[in-house]
Amino acid sequence: MITSLVLVNRLLTSSAILLPLGMIFLGNNFANAQVISDDTTNTFVKPIGNNFTILNGIEKGNNLFHSFSNFSVPAGGSATFDLTNTPNITNIFSRVTGGNASDINGLISTLNNHNPVSLFLINPAGIVFGKDAALNIGGSFVGTTANSIKFADGTEFSAVKPNTTPLLTMSVPVGLQMGSNPGTISVQNTGHLLTFLIHPLISSPNTSNNPVGLSVKTNNNLALVGGNITLDGGVLNAPSGHIELSSAINGTVNLNTSTANWSFDYSNLQQFGNIQLSHQSLADASGNPAGSIHFQGRNITLNDASAALLINQGSGNAGDISVNASESLILQGSGTIGFPQTLLRADNFGDGGGGNIVVSAAKLLLQDGGSLHGINFGAGSGSNIFVDIKDLLQLEGVSPVSGFASSLNTITRGSGKSGDIGVVTKRLQVLNGAVIGNSPWGNGLGGNTTISASDSIEISGENPKNLAESVIVVGTFSQANAGHLTINTPKLKLRDGGGIVNSTVNSGNAGDLTINVSDTIEVSGVGSISGLPSRIGARAELLAPPIRQLFGLPDVITGNTGTLTINTQNLQITDGAIVGVDHQGVGNAGKLEINAGSIRLNNGGSLTAETFQGAGGNIFIQSNDLIMRHGSSIVTNAGGIGNGGNMTINSAVILGLENSDIVANAIKGNGGNINITTQAIFGLQYRPQLTTENDITASSQFGINGTVDINNFGVDPNSGLVELPANVTDPSQQIATGCSANTGSSFVATGRGGIPQNPSQEVRSDRTWSDIRDISAYRNIGEGITHTPKSPTVLIAATSWHRNAQGKIELVAHQSPTQMQSSLTCAALPNI
Repeated sequence: MITSLVLVNRLLTSSAILLPLGMIFLGNNFANAQVISDDTTNTFVKPIGNNFTILNGIEKGNNLFHSFSNFSVPAGGSATFDLTNTPNITNIFSRVTGGNASDINGLISTLNNHNPVSLFLINPAGIVFGKDAALNIGGSFVGTTANSIKFADGTEFSAVKPNTTPLLTMSVPVGLQMGSNPGTISVQNTGHLLTFLIHPLISSPNTSNNPVGLSVKTNNNLALVGGNITLDGGVLNAPSGHIELSSAINGTVNLNTSTANWSFDYSNLQQFGNIQLSHQSLADASGNPAGSIHFQGRNITLNDASAALLINQGSGNAGDISVNASESLILQGSGTIGFPQTLLRADNFGDGGGGNIVVSAAKLLLQDGGSLHGINFGAGSGSNIFVDIKDLLQLEGVSPVSGFASSLNTITRGSGKSGDIGVVTKRLQVLNGAVIGNSPWGNGLGGNTTISASDSIEISGENPKNLAESVIVVGTFSQANAGHLTINTPKLKLRDGGGIVNSTVNSGNAGDLTINVSDTIEVSGVGSISGLPSRIGARAELLAPPIRQLFGLPDVITGNTGTLTINTQNLQITDGAIVGVDHQGVGNAGKLEINAGSIRLNNGGSLTAETFQGAGGNIFIQSNDLIMRHGSSIVTNAGGIGNGGNMTINSAVILGLENSDIVANAIKGNGGNINITTQAIFGLQYRPQLTTENDITASSQFGINGTVDINNFGVDPNSGLVELPANVTDPSQQIATGCSANTGSSFVATGRGGIPQNPSQEVRSDRTWSDIRDISAYRNIGEGITHTPKSPTVLIAATSWHRNAQGKIELVAHQSPTQMQSSLTCAALPNI
């Protein structure tokens, strides 16, 4: 039964056009009355100026249903859900069916309720929250441009079929049904006022001056689920709660409200829209503990110092900042000096764990200072950063305002451990001063970093503001030890000053750096502005005095560097680039291990294990071939009183040309030891001191020289020849007298013939080839046939007799002179 109040409301809102001119004030009230019931759910709206009180509706259990043809709140006005008649409800479901977008420029609130109440505002045509929009409800808020909301019992509350009698339910909501062209959601404001008191990596942002913006009470949810979503200076706050920004198209968004932080599931959707945060927009779920933030869309963009922020307080664990972008996530641009970067940031000040930053996208672009930061200031564990990028992860450039680099960083400033970094992508590019970093700056240990790129990694260029290199770095700024860095990829390229470094700048020890590259590593060149070399290294680096002062770093580094291990098929170091371990303090330089199919050093490229004052590092090289050209070097030098490092090289072939050297020298300490095992070494020779030739040296300026041991198991053409005797055998026993007319003969032994004395000589034209192989096995010798001529028998008269062995008497005669032959001699030849 329709009450008289409903009739009055219908007259005031639907029949104003029938009023005469004398009652124009009622028309003015209608023009300002933007909250209008559509009369399908017994909703009554009482307007008083720009303020609207909403009563009744249909109550089902703990659910209350309202339906409006128009729902907009003007600036300075309000829309209040008065629950005097329904005090026990916990959920309000409000749909807008008139086809006009909701324009919210005032306050939406609840009144006279016994329980915290959550509000669902459903308008498929779109929702705009202006700069004065605000929420004052006890529970969660969902603003959506879905067509309908689904419930666990199968019923549906639709905003696109308002004439259908709704089958309302006391069941819980389980999903939002998105149409094929859902309306947009926009949040407009003047932007956040976050500031960093010092450097963004040293201090947490100050939120005290922030505008309240669109906010819910502590431990509640603030969700905007629609078509394209835009925050233009918009500010969203859900202290210790959950913020959901999702652009979903043509499907069901599953909803789970059984937990404090609601979860939204998009597994049934294939299409998504775009989300953009600009002009210092902010999504903030900080608290004790911090809540969580989730973005879901196709292309998600944050620029102009916009941010998603979790600051965790207390002993509880924070939630995560998670982003799922079917195409791209872009963080770009900068704001003011006070807040110079576009950020996803998770800080931890408590004993609990910091929130993680988790990104899944086809592309992730951090540009012009855009960054992902996880900073730990407390005793709990730091925030981890995990990114899974199907195509390209690119970090490029610096903030044009501050010079702060585009970066992906986890840091600990407290006693808790720094978070880990895990990167999985197809291609990774770190360009023009950008940074991937993980380091302890307090008492807590550093986290580990693992980067896997299925296609390639490229690191190049430098920061034009401060000349810092583009770098992947895991190091320690404190007395705590750094974590380990592992890189896996088929192709790795560093050029124009790019670097991969595991370092210490304090008393803590650097971790280990392991690089596994199945194809080729190219390290080449120097920075175009700074002249700093491209580098892969485990380092103890003495920073410039202004930086040491800013971060409170010592003037003498005592921490040790770690081990640098490289496994690759091809290693190429050219044009002044460096791969190695070094120490610029008093610690040890660490160890360099290389397992490579082929190593090429060219044009000043070097492998190093050096120290300023401590013991030189050790180098172990295993390769098939090692080629050094044009001033390249392998060095384990030690400065000060330290001993030179040791060097072990196992390579089938070693070539050194154009003043390339292998060196293990020292100044006051002893020279290092060099052990080389090879099958062929060319160009390089041991010398006691460096020269302009290709040297192998292990000397000390004031100490004892080291040793050089070269084990050459191959054939050395210079030393492998044996001098043969002048006479192979006694010719007097081998030469028969000749029978030619001049009677002269000889025996000649030519050896093999055709072999020069060394590889640099040509074969002389008078060298004949003599094949001395045994080919008897290949001969096919037929059976010989002997022909013996028969001389005619001549009868001769007997001249005597004698008795033979049998006792018989035989008559004998002397040989005829014509049958007698003398021995054949050369002198007799003319007479034959």
